[in-house]
Amino acid sequence: EAYDQLRSLCKDVGARLTGSASAEMAIHWGVQRLQNYNFDTVYKQEIQVPHWERGTTEQGWFKTPEGTLNKVNLLALGGSIGTDGVLEGEIVMFKDRDALLKADRSKVKGKIVFIAQPMNQKMINTFRAYGGCYPIRGHGAADAGAKGATGVIIRSLSLSEHEHAHTGTMSYEEGTPKIPAAAISTKDATKLEEMLKKSEESFRFVMEMDCQQYPEITSYNVIAELKGSKNPDHIITVGGHLDSWDVGEGAHDDGAGIVHSMEALRILKDLNYQPKNTIRVVFFMNEENGNRGGKSYATYAKESGQQHIAAVESDRGGFAPRGFDVDGTEDHLALLRSFQSLLKPYYLHHFETGYGGVDIGPLKDEFDQIALFGFVPDSQRYFDFHHNHNDIFENVNKRELHMGAGSIASLIYLIDKYL
Repeated sequence: EAYDQLRSLCKDVGARLTGSASAEMAIHWGVQRLQNYNFDTVYKQEIQVPHWERGTTEQGWFKTPEGTLNKVNLLALGGSIGTDGVLEGEIVMFKDRDALLKADRSKVKGKIVFIAQPMNQKMINTFRAYGGCYPIRGHGAADAGAKGATGVIIRSLSLSEHEHAHTGTMSYEEGTPKIPAAAISTKDATKLEEMLKKSEESFRFVMEMDCQQYPEITSYNVIAELKGSKNPDHIITVGGHLDSWDVGEGAHDDGAGIVHSMEALRILKDLNYQPKNTIRVVFFMNEENGNRGGKSYATYAKESGQQHIAAVESDRGGFAPRGFDVDGTEDHLALLRSFQSLLKPYYLHHFETGYGGVDIGPLKDEFDQIALFGFVPDSQRYFDFHHNHNDIFENVNKRELHMGAGSIASLIYLIDKYL
């Protein structure tokens, strides 16, 4: 039932940025959907979350030396300040973050910095390519602000050339001036970079953003359980994050992970499986710009006095499943690989040491021996949709989504029996 549930989350609720009315409705949606499956218990865990709003639609242009206007697709980065009206300045381009960090302050002061760094096309693991570029988004504003820039724009983090700008979280550093930060589409970034390289005269950039940060508010993680018959205080967590960015519908990121997790638990219940350990689904809130849900859940898990033995996270999209990463001991890796003969006929062949996920990561700080498993789908198309207007329900394949849910249900069953 995952595809129908994803349709409802995307179309009945929509984009779900932490602190928004739609995030609140997503919590209501999650409680209702989980209750409808008659799991043993469904409840909410209260957390405090940040509240940032994009405001009115951003606008951006670059001006050639001859005065020709070129409109660009632009999105403010999450957490950015606004421009307080129209901001205009001369563009100074850097090929990557390292070049900006090495630049003399006099080259940057009073200008709008453009970081043209692309994701590395040669990396087959697209998440590593993303990690290599994340610093320009996360730290670009602080780097440029420290050198006196008035604003910063970056090439969107995507492996494809298209017109959709990508948003995502960024941060400022204490004692460093805060400057507006935005991403422009890969298509616009390539055009601007090529024109700047050909010209010996200066270009100017014009932008307007109305984003604001508000005081923290109360929100919730949403939780459901199938109680363990033998070790009810031993917990296996499976989840994804309920929040999304405020563009698109949060379909792959991370509506897919939400319905994967819910469907995995529904499958086990529908099969009348009696788990040995308690299996707990968590819809985490605020992964995108703070991870308060994951951090608060880890604290709650420790304070509950229960033993958390494993956690599974789906937060890499709804594409065809390829296997699982494990963040744990050598014994945990050996256990995962012992399942290979059962899962390989379904083209699940990736069983490696790797990353569990942002939401379940804090559990490692509270439970030394916990095994964290990250669902690994085919990632080649993920960054076509990540954090942009194109992350909508229609871009999720029903069959691939359902295979992912079945894969996760299978892993949970095997962990419950053999861990």
